Amino acid sequence: MESISLLIVLFAALVIPLAMAKLRITSTPTAVAEIVVGIVLGKSLLGVVTATAVLTQLRQLGVIVLIFLSGMEIDFSLFKPTKGDGQIGPAKLALLGYGGVILASLGFSGLLQLLGLFDHIGFATIVFATVALGVVIAALKEQELLSKPFGQTMLLLAAFGEVVPLIALTVYASLNGSTTRSVWWLLLIFVAAIVLLLRFRKPYQWFAKIDKSTTQLDIRLAFFLIITLVTIAESVGAENILGAFLAGMVMKLLRPREETQDKLTSLGYGFFIPIFFIMTGANIDLKALLQDPRSLALIPILLVSFLLAKVLLVPVLLLRFRRANALAGTFLISTTITLVIPALTVGKNLGFVTATQSGAFTLAAIITCIASPILFNRFYVAEKDDFKKTRVHFIGANLMTVPIAQQLSRGLYEITMYTDDPEKYTTYNSEANIKLLPSLSEGALREAGAFDTDILMLAYFDHDKNYQLAQWAIAAAVPRIIARFEAKNVANGQYDELAAQGVEIYNTFDANISMLRSLIESPSTLKILDATESGIFEITVLNRRFTGMEIKSLPFIDSITIAQIFRENHFIAPHGDIQIHLGDHIIFSGDKHAIADIRRQLETRN
Repeated sequence: MESISLLIVLFAALVIPLAMAKLRITSTPTAVAEIVVGIVLGKSLLGVVTATAVLTQLRQLGVIVLIFLSGMEIDFSLFKPTKGDGQIGPAKLALLGYGGVILASLGFSGLLQLLGLFDHIGFATIVFATVALGVVIAALKEQELLSKPFGQTMLLLAAFGEVVPLIALTVYASLNGSTTRSVWWLLLIFVAAIVLLLRFRKPYQWFAKIDKSTTQLDIRLAFFLIITLVTIAESVGAENILGAFLAGMVMKLLRPREETQDKLTSLGYGFFIPIFFIMTGANIDLKALLQDPRSLALIPILLVSFLLAKVLLVPVLLLRFRRANALAGTFLISTTITLVIPALTVGKNLGFVTATQSGAFTLAAIITCIASPILFNRFYVAEKDDFKKTRVHFIGANLMTVPIAQQLSRGLYEITMYTDDPEKYTTYNSEANIKLLPSLSEGALREAGAFDTDILMLAYFDHDKNYQLAQWAIAAAVPRIIARFEAKNVANGQYDELAAQGVEIYNTFDANISMLRSLIESPSTLKILDATESGIFEITVLNRRFTGMEIKSLPFIDSITIAQIFRENHFIAPHGDIQIHLGDHIIFSGDKHAIADIRRQLETRN
């Protein structure tokens, strides 16, 4: 009978997404469908699936992997301060908004106690303040909003909605449970996470070099982190889900390859997590729930509480976004399921929640997962396209750099030039966007924002000067640095040092040789480079919507000709059935007027 239950669950996990695709059900998360199917198969209706020992263990592994992957979804770059556009940033909006969520959750928890429906205010506050990070990310990806201020704000709110309740639940359980350990022991798990991060930061890069298909070192390390931190969490009286979440954050900070995260996501959502959601539904006893008038009355009240606990988000989001999108964002953040179910398990273990109350909480959470994404899609209005131009800064204005700045494709680049020569400023300021600085010292350049750019071009003939400027740019973490170096064989080894640090180096002698060789070997290619209507371009694929798509299926393939795909330091011949990977560099020729739209599609982070 145990194997039959497992077989039925695995078959259901296979059929559910197929049925949703066939019926074109896109507004409801797959997790919700899995819970509903679990209710049908479990004790509530058919009773063909029972909680066997194997399924119980797989269910526990499922929630651990789910929380681990949620930890890996945290985008830590969003917490960095950004030079604003005069508007309140996503981080501040999210902090203000989630503060309102906590206040509203506390208020509705107190109301439940006054009504005599639920007595534990602290526990109810934690549950109402949760947000389903995975569902929010899926909805934002579908609308391609992750790279925009609205999407970043929603992502941070959802991250707070998992991190804060998770830590609060662990502390609350430790204070109210039977364990004799002090709550200060919980700090041990954070110390362990920091030690593991520091210990594996450098070796992890080495793993990528020696890894092969039969070892999968990145996956082994991921599960080592999970089991280590889960074991420590349970040893100090914390919840294992806190250890799993911290393991996900550690793995994220190790900066794994995109393929690593894809493999972990495939393993989790392909096997463990569906079992968790299906068994969650199978364990709900609707018959007992419907026979208990108090628990039955609790469902609509809990549903309203889940929604109204986020109501204070509206005035906060109105500080930056239009009214329709403030409402849409509030509905989206009202989605909750991921942490509610583990929290209810903790509540039942501590005696705070009865089985029927747990069912009421779960059903209310399921309803939010069905209704909230639909309402989000209904209310959201696309903002004016805010495609971000590539910022290119030139240090040095001369006969070489000014024509380059003038000829870069308009609409794609934001050009700024810096010089400390008043004569050159007077000569060129009417032809390009040039700033005159009192000096080219590190302090003056930083104050002027010269290092706040995507590409930095160092164009002085003096290689010593370019070397010093490059060192300052490296220290400022400029993503891409191009430096002019006319002498390769410098006695102090500056050329090799810069090349080793990732600086792209060129000199005019080599450039002229390459150009003349191209004129002999491939004159048509050179004509493309010189043409006014067409050109050769390179675009990096940052939009996950295109990953896995075949070249022949690209929506703009008829207007371009792909010459090469550069992937992981290797060139790939662009056959029609070659699949696009995240991070691919696509080198193609085409109409210059179409490049802006193509770049907007491929380089929108999603």
